[in-house]
Amino acid sequence: MTARLRRIATAVAIAALAGCKSSGELVVNQGVGITALRTACPAVGIPDYTGDVTLFRGAGRNAEDIDVIAAMTNMRSQCDDTGERVYSQATFDVMARRSDTRGARTVELPYFSAVMRGGSSVVSKRLGTVRISFADGQERAQAVATAGAYIDRSEATLPPDIVRQINRKRRAGDEDAEAQLAYNATR
Repeated sequence: MTARLRRIATAVAIAALAGCKSSGELVVNQGVGITALRTACPAVGIPDYTGDVTLFRGAGRNAEDIDVIAAMTNMRSQCDDTGERVYSQATFDVMARRSDTRGARTVELPYFSAVMRGGSSVVSKRLGTVRISFADGQERAQAVATAGAYIDRSEATLPPDIVRQINRKRRAGDEDAEAQLAYNATR
């Protein structure tokens, strides 16, 4: 690579990193690498294999027995982490298609929302219902649904002494830096 191409590549990399300097995104940390900024707001998403449903007519389970299929999509979240209790609200769309388009019809579909600790422990779970209204002759319809939860700030954040220990400056030759490097190399 020529010196000119290296300068262009460096300029592009610096421009790309400069675009990341806002809250919650990646930022360059003075000579230590890249740091992710965290908030007390939880991540939201649709767990695998839970975002769609198929309803059947009668006892059959063949393609010709399908009544309605629906899928959750376009998950959005809003979070208020200013108080001792963090409030997180997720909004999502439900897109549905029915096989028989005769007559107006409303279908109620269940969904659940869960708050998890550490990605493995369910703290709370709630059931909700979203109503999909089809007009006469309409094959497709959609609706918007929401789910919300309060989370104790102490459950969503690390204690201050642990944060200080994680964020303290280290030098490459520090004893605990060498032990951390050795541990990471064996993983």
